[in-house]
Amino acid sequence: EVDPSLEALESRQEEILKCLYELKSAVDGLSKMIQTPDADFDVTNIIQTDECPPLTTNGADLDLMLGKDYGALKDIVINANPSLPPLSLLVLHSLLCERYKILSAVHTHSSVKSVPENLLKCFGEQTKKQLRHEYQLGFTLIWKDVPKPQMKFSIQTMCPIEGEGNIARFLFSLFGQKYNAVTSTLIDSWVDTAIFQLKEGSSKEKGAVLRSMNAALGKTPWLVGNELTVADIVAWCALQQTGSANAAPANVQKWMKSCENLAPFSSVMKLLK
Repeated sequence: EVDPSLEALESRQEEILKCLYELKSAVDGLSKMIQTPDADFDVTNIIQTDECPPLTTNGADLDLMLGKDYGALKDIVINANPSLPPLSLLVLHSLLCERYKILSAVHTHSSVKSVPENLLKCFGEQTKKQLRHEYQLGFTLIWKDVPKPQMKFSIQTMCPIEGEGNIARFLFSLFGQKYNAVTSTLIDSWVDTAIFQLKEGSSKEKGAVLRSMNAALGKTPWLVGNELTVADIVAWCALQQTGSANAAPANVQKWMKSCENLAPFSSVMKLLK
């Protein structure tokens, strides 16, 4: 008979090897991007052939993506300032709730004197009360006096992640979407542009971003290709918070309506009213 402890050790070794293989693949992909001699080429055709399953397909394996904690609920804790709520994270929370069983909670830190009622109820009501171990993911939002959003996941093994764009990338990765190097780079570029230029930039920078968005959306229904990505979520939320939505050109207006037709976006629209 095989020793059970030996079987457990072999299983753990297989998980480690799988993680190492995925890390090697990611590094290989980055090295290919860095060594590309000519960056001035049309990537439209490459993006269109990078077909990805829509977000409504079967759930990804959280244990594979986040590591297996042997029964422990995986907890995501986000600190955010109520004076500038990170709307993209609220949209992503709603999308994740469509895919996984999520134990959601909202708290107020002592550094904040008062929080509007709509922000305290931004996750709605937890209709079904289940035992903690029956959920797949814990999602806790703490309204706190912080300069920018901060996220902690698996606090014992991972450093905090700062910035709305970085947290949004992490949350969107939980859908298990796979992109080629070109598409991944363009998505990251749009996320950074939305945060640093559309949301925090000058009026001149915002105008330039809107023109770029209009051009991109003249070729594809979403900012990067034919499926919704985190770039669309962050850019849409930035437009809402900067008040630039009404001044957006035609293609951007059409794209915004496409976003708002999706339930997670409409729930945030209600929050803004």
